[in-house]
Parts: sequence; C-alpha cells; structure tokens
Amino acid sequence: MTIRDLFGAGRPTLSYELFPPRSAAAEQQLSATMALLAATRPDFMSITYGASGTTRGTSRGVVHDLAVAHTIPPLAHLTCVDQSRAELISVIEEYLADGVRDFLALRGDPPKGQVDWRPHPDGLLYASQLVELLKEVAGAHGVEVCIAVTAFPAQHAVEQWRQQGLDVLRAKQEAGADFAITQVFYEVSHYADLVRDAAEQGIGLPIVPEVMPLVSARRAYRAAELTGVPTPAELVAALEAAADDEAALAAGVEHAATLSRDLLDAGAPGIHIITFNRHEAALALVDALGLPHPGAS
Repeated sequence: MTIRDLFGAGRPTLSYELFPPRSAAAEQQLSATMALLAATRPDFMSITYGASGTTRGTSRGVVHDLAVAHTIPPLAHLTCVDQSRAELISVIEEYLADGVRDFLALRGDPPKGQVDWRPHPDGLLYASQLVELLKEVAGAHGVEVCIAVTAFPAQHAVEQWRQQGLDVLRAKQEAGADFAITQVFYEVSHYADLVRDAAEQGIGLPIVPEVMPLVSARRAYRAAELTGVPTPAELVAALEAAADDEAALAAGVEHAATLSRDLLDAGAPGIHIITFNRHEAALALVDALGLPHPGAS
C-alpha cells in the first residue's frame, strides 16, 4: 500500500512536514515532536531534503525512524539541485533498500548564493524528469512507488504564470506522478481555481493543500520572504497584537483552522501541515479540525 491508495478511503488525509535536524539539540526536539505527532495517527509525514544533498544523511535517518520506530509512511523528498543523475540514482536506491515507497519529486530552489536555477552538468532540469527517473529505478528493482509533486495555487492566481504552471503540472502527471502537494497559499479561491483549471485541462492528480500555522510575527515575515507569498495583513496584525506567545499561537492556529476547514469544504482530499519541527501549533490545529483517523487518540 502506498499513499495514493489513501485518497479513495472516503476521509481527508492528515499529514505533516518535518525537516532534518542540524544539531544534537534539534535532533532531540525532533524525536519528541515526531512521537507526539505520531500519536495522532497521520497518514504520512514528509521529510525535506536540503539543496546540494546537504541533509542527505540526516534526512535518511528521519525517514528510517518514521518507517521503523513509528510505522508511519515517510514521504521522502528528492531534489534535482546540484546532483548528478548517478547521485540521484544512488539516493533512490538507498531509500528503496530501506523500504521507502513514497517520494516527493522536486526540482528544488537554487543553492544559497546562486541567483538563477542551473542544473548539475550531469543532472536533471525538471521535476518531471525526476519523476521519470524514480519510476525507472523502481522498475529496475521490481518495486512499485508512489510519487508526489508540487503545485502552486498562489502563482496560479497570477494570470501570466497560469498556463505555464498547468503545463508543468501536466508534464509531471504524464511522467507518472500520483498526487500533488501545494506550496504555501492563503486564499481558498486560489486552490479551488487551480483544481478546476487543472481538471478542465485533463490533469486529474489529487491536490493536497499545504497549511502553515504561523505563530509569531517574526515567522510570518520570514515565511513571506522565503515563499514569495505575502502573509495576510489581518494575520500579521493579530500576531503583532498578541499579548504573549500563547495568544500568538491561538491567533495563528485559528487562522490556519479556518483556512483548512474552508479547503476541506471546497473538496480538498486532505491537509498537509508544516510543523517547523514543533508540535504545539500542529496538534492544536488537528484538535481544532477534529479530523477522523482510525486509532487516533
């Protein structure tokens, strides 16, 4: 069974995004966070993968812990950035040997200091090519994999990029992708428009929205800087006006919960929560949504 089999279960999926720790203290925090998130019985957790393979070892360790210690399907990220085809094959084969069957194929962002995207001289240019490579390597090993890709509702709302984004998503589907996870956005209409326009052009991938509970004004500003998607002014105002961290967390979770409910009402197949490797906001959001999950505590 792979993640794609979950979308016909008749209930919304619940999933989280984690990133590999960069210190011993961060590793301890992540272990505690994973245990608390695992108690909600999520359908899967995704683990990011640093540019240039910078977190290759730690990413694999987190994936292994999820699969073995928590028996939760890990969605392993792979990126084209600064890696040759041979290096990518090696990483894929390592994951397959560990029993990983679910992947998120990304082109990836340019490494720090590099303004324009440039592929490795012996690497891949597009995420669709990475999807093809994943299918090829898995097929050579006689295993079936599930491949997720990304979609961009906020960019879809900009008319000049709309058709290009749909063409890219179609190429990923034709390469063998099974579902998509969005990048950050804050308007339900952006998601609904993307899903509708994709369907009209024959793109039938389930598209899972990514939701990011923002629990401080500093994080809200940083998120806008990193994603290029402006944080809603009313959320920034609420976070700036919060009397303390508890009030800020409540404001951020309330905003994320409203967005998530509206997305589910609009037909979203699930909710993918960015955790920042912290459990507080993620668990508060899950409690607010009351998502039904077998065996959830």
